[in-house]
Amino acid sequence: MGVRPSRVRRLRTRKAIGHLALGATVLFIAAGYLAIQKDVTLVVEGRPEAVRTMSASVGQLLSAEGIELGQRALVVPSASTPLSDGMTVVVEHRYYAPGSNTASALLEGAARRMTASTDVGAWVLEGVDGSATMLAARPTEDWFSVGGPVGRPGAVAVGVVVMGKDHDVVTDATTVGELLSAMGITPDRNDRVLPSPSAPLHPGQTIHYTSIDYRVRELQVPIPHTTATIYTDELKPGQVRIAHPGVDGLMRETYRMRLVNGHVVSRQLLDRQVLRSATPERRLVGRRAVDAGRNASHGSQVGDASWYSFAPGSGLTAAHPWLPFGTVVTVTNLANGRTVQVVINDRGPFGGRIIDLSSQAFSRIAPLGQGVARVRLSW
Repeated sequence: MGVRPSRVRRLRTRKAIGHLALGATVLFIAAGYLAIQKDVTLVVEGRPEAVRTMSASVGQLLSAEGIELGQRALVVPSASTPLSDGMTVVVEHRYYAPGSNTASALLEGAARRMTASTDVGAWVLEGVDGSATMLAARPTEDWFSVGGPVGRPGAVAVGVVVMGKDHDVVTDATTVGELLSAMGITPDRNDRVLPSPSAPLHPGQTIHYTSIDYRVRELQVPIPHTTATIYTDELKPGQVRIAHPGVDGLMRETYRMRLVNGHVVSRQLLDRQVLRSATPERRLVGRRAVDAGRNASHGSQVGDASWYSFAPGSGLTAAHPWLPFGTVVTVTNLANGRTVQVVINDRGPFGGRIIDLSSQAFSRIAPLGQGVARVRLSW
């Protein structure tokens, strides 16, 4: 008995459905395979390699590639990060972790090659070879057998001048501020950054970071003692006797200093205070008989003279640390030979100078704008 046509049609329909289901299953599996397959770039110690993988995370990728991580290894992004197509994974086994003074570490640590900032998620690779630089500059280039583009879009190769030292880096940061943050550098309001931290990064760009700091520093400066010579008839002509030894003084000076990249470029005097006054050395010298009729003692002293506007009284007066009031002193400017006679009526100075003249007296031997003159006193 023959087979009925309706049954043949049912068999053919079932067979066609089976073929369609099998094809759909194959297509579904193929699509799933393609969906989980990823083309990534693996940069190990600055050497890039194109990798096709089905790993779900960065850690699985490293495990599949047989890369063992030591205690000081750095992985960017972290091992727990889900892997996506086109991602760049960087592995560095020797690095210096970013610290509070990373700008100085950049100058000293030539072995350091990578830093990363978890705050902005940017990575920085420095000291890279030419192939890694090409990878950053041409992220869509095909590598070896990979059929699709590899590399992280937006990675750029730039130059960074940190405190006067050049660094060639590759980074995925998008702005100057993100790049500096990834390098562990946080500029303050005094520092200079060119271009500004908000400026976008461009391939081949050069960023300049200059550290500017202001500090107040106190210095202790010695005040050398002077020597006063007193001529007397009590000693033989030319004989010398130290009546009182000289003692150096001490002065504290306070400066405001401006430092650029750690070097002092300028300083401003804020305050000056005498901590210990200098004591002049007094020596007695036997006077030679120049004038047989003169038996009075005479003396001389060499040092710096200045002037002050609040001198007591008026006219040709001066202040001296120890000469008796009323002593008439001849002041000679050693630079031009001009002289003036003054009367001691005040005490001082107690720093490194030997006499303070009234403004009228100082103007006789030097311009007031000069301030200080090298003089010889005789009395």
